[in-house]
Amino acid sequence: MLPPSSDSRPRIYWDEQGQTHSARWRAESVAPPKRVVLADDTMTADTAYRLACEGTGLLWRGDFQNARQLLQALARRADGKSRKRGKPNKAPASPTEAFHLHRQAQAQRARTLAMLLLPFDADYTLSLRRAPDVRQACVEAWGEPDEPFIASMRELLGLIGAHEWRKKGVEIPALGARIHPHYGVFSPVRGEYVRLVAEAPLPSGATVLAFDIGAGSAVLSAVLAKRGVAQVLATDTDPRALACAGDNLARLGLQEQVALLQADLFPPGQAALVVCNPPWLPARPSSPIEQAIYDPDSRMLRGFLAGLAPHLTPGGEGWLILSDLAEHLGLRARTELLAWIDAAGLRVAGRLDARPTHPKAADPTDPLHAARAAEVTSLWRLAAK
Repeated sequence: MLPPSSDSRPRIYWDEQGQTHSARWRAESVAPPKRVVLADDTMTADTAYRLACEGTGLLWRGDFQNARQLLQALARRADGKSRKRGKPNKAPASPTEAFHLHRQAQAQRARTLAMLLLPFDADYTLSLRRAPDVRQACVEAWGEPDEPFIASMRELLGLIGAHEWRKKGVEIPALGARIHPHYGVFSPVRGEYVRLVAEAPLPSGATVLAFDIGAGSAVLSAVLAKRGVAQVLATDTDPRALACAGDNLARLGLQEQVALLQADLFPPGQAALVVCNPPWLPARPSSPIEQAIYDPDSRMLRGFLAGLAPHLTPGGEGWLILSDLAEHLGLRARTELLAWIDAAGLRVAGRLDARPTHPKAADPTDPLHAARAAEVTSLWRLAAK
């Protein structure tokens, strides 16, 4: 039984040197372990993996670089177990079953690897041998520090990776510049959807005003502004996304051309062009960053379609950028999408297609390779009936 705490934020507890200690638990998506033991350089990878699979947190007291090596060893064991599980002579009965098995394996892997824990001081420093300075990466993701806490090494490595992406940026050929994604904001590494927005013919009046629904990093807003749209109004519900968008627009010198608004879907008024790149797969996200990919019950997609017509000026178009991966996985039928378009009082004025170029599309070892190899990303040009 855990000791009571008046703090509503999760805490974890462990015994050390005959005393019970506690610290705040910090994680984006993984629940705190109910049992925690101390671990150091003497613990074997097999022992660590067994404990982690049981849901026991391993609070690290050894060398930081050795902890990284241990995490890699845990990942190899988790991946090996996943491959063995798929060996028995029955393959998934359908692409849908393959998808759900893949998601289950991903979730189990994430829970297991999250059990390697690091102690952070109140200023985001790590009092471990050979520990790097991670303070800037932590501030960018979590804001200013306030108290000591415990977080998983896997979470920290995600923060460090996001910090490096933010510094380096992602080259966007359509802009001739880089977009710098922030922690928790989806990186525009899938270039085909950006290229479609850069090449589709603009409807009449679009150079006056356009809406970008679910702007994220603001990459599509920036592309529209570079194409000569005088004013883009970009919306998002996530404060992290809005901060990221504002930073990118300032870097590109487009902050006067693109206005940001925290809103669920549409801003007030009408525009000749309304662009939306909703999450592509109707499934539940397991972390905040996955909200850019997974959309339970296609909520954002259906909301965009249902509300589009009243926000279009006469002759205007809504551009829906959507992958058909969900169709190849059996998660959503093309007839279902077309029915939603029709029920919203919309018609398809045209469609532009692009094949994905990301590595997984050509990786036969990927569990979802058959669906990814057949995937097409489309820009649907929608107009009011």
